[in-house]
Amino acid sequence: MSKLNNSVTEFSNRHIGPSSAEIEAMLSSMGYASVEDFIAATLPKSIEKNDFEITEALSEVELLNQAKELAAQNKVFDSYIGMGYYNTYTPNVIARNVLENPAWYTAYTPYQAEISQGRLEALINFQQMIMDLTGMDLANASLLDEATAAAEAMTLCKRANRKNKSNTIFVDKDIFPQTLDVIKTRAKYLDFEVLVADAETQLEDNDYFAVVVQYPSSSGRVYDISKIAEQTHAKKAMLIVASDLLALTMLKTPAEMGADVVIGSSQRFGVPMYFGGPHAAFMATHEKYKRSIPGRIIGVSKDMRGNRAYRMTLQTREQHIRREKATSNICTAQALLANMAAFYAVYHGPEGLLEIANRVHGLADLLATQLEANGFRLEHSQFFDTIKVLSDNPTELIKKAQLQEMNFREYDDGVGISLDETTSLANIEKILSVFEIDAELSNSELKSRID
Repeated sequence: MSKLNNSVTEFSNRHIGPSSAEIEAMLSSMGYASVEDFIAATLPKSIEKNDFEITEALSEVELLNQAKELAAQNKVFDSYIGMGYYNTYTPNVIARNVLENPAWYTAYTPYQAEISQGRLEALINFQQMIMDLTGMDLANASLLDEATAAAEAMTLCKRANRKNKSNTIFVDKDIFPQTLDVIKTRAKYLDFEVLVADAETQLEDNDYFAVVVQYPSSSGRVYDISKIAEQTHAKKAMLIVASDLLALTMLKTPAEMGADVVIGSSQRFGVPMYFGGPHAAFMATHEKYKRSIPGRIIGVSKDMRGNRAYRMTLQTREQHIRREKATSNICTAQALLANMAAFYAVYHGPEGLLEIANRVHGLADLLATQLEANGFRLEHSQFFDTIKVLSDNPTELIKKAQLQEMNFREYDDGVGISLDETTSLANIEKILSVFEIDAELSNSELKSRID
């Protein structure tokens, strides 16, 4: 009975395949008396290490209980850090039928994509959503995350713009720091130089094959990037715009202002923050670059009976084909999370998305107005959901916010506050209390700003 109980409760017995008898048979066929003898004969002495302090194994139940105890020590604060990560409401119908449904969440890379017509239809909705919001000709069926999408856009621009012999990529200084880090890492091993400077004032003084800007900027500024596009193209270079899908429901599209490639994250369209990931990125570009775009593109065709059928129209060369000739060595999409974002957009519709965006911006405007009325200075007057409040002592503001279980973004000269669809008027009042502003806000004030 004890053996039976162990076989039921012990994680290893259910997940490590070979039984003791099978292990002995394999060792015997190779001429070894034990696993230790086999390891000693095969493991190089130069990497052998025997002084591990390994405790006795836990059962699955014991491990889960320990994990719960550790997780209970976490303090889940309200996050206003932003930087591409926002709280969002996942509609219950999407959470129940997609996110928590193994038919959707266990699906891997679609090597035989056409067998799953429903998933392809959802992905084509994702692509169309990205095309509509960015104004670009085509979009792929998602990438790993925004930072790696920026690095992929960098290599796309180098491939597609062979006449430009520069090996420098110009990155505007007001970009998400994690995006800059990944661009630098990828550029290092491609022998690209990364120049970080002000794209509005320093483009004419340098040569480069591509320019990367954030729109709205990392610190929240909304501005016209048309002049940047003109200067970039005058240098025979390409413009990469990292953007925000919710903001694009209200703002002029990157395509209208001259973007060549648009990337970003679809996380705030119904996908939880998940402590930083995973989230589906997007990439959109012009038709002429379709052979250079990484990832997959889903299209519409006909089946053998003449009926509408979705198919993987384009899969660019990736590492599982010929690594040295690969368009991308990441070889990763986020199909489940891209589908969730697409379903979120379908669930709300264009009017619903615009209503969410208007409310988020209205809350940001209300917060900014209250701060300025009480003597605080903002770095930017034009913003969507993020404001930067200037301060001589930002660390003190960060500490005061944390005492009230809120996280702000810390700068050397101020704090950043990003709002989202879950933000309420009560949240705004709580944020204002960090600045020692006692405010009682009303829905009528918010409505007047939205209107």
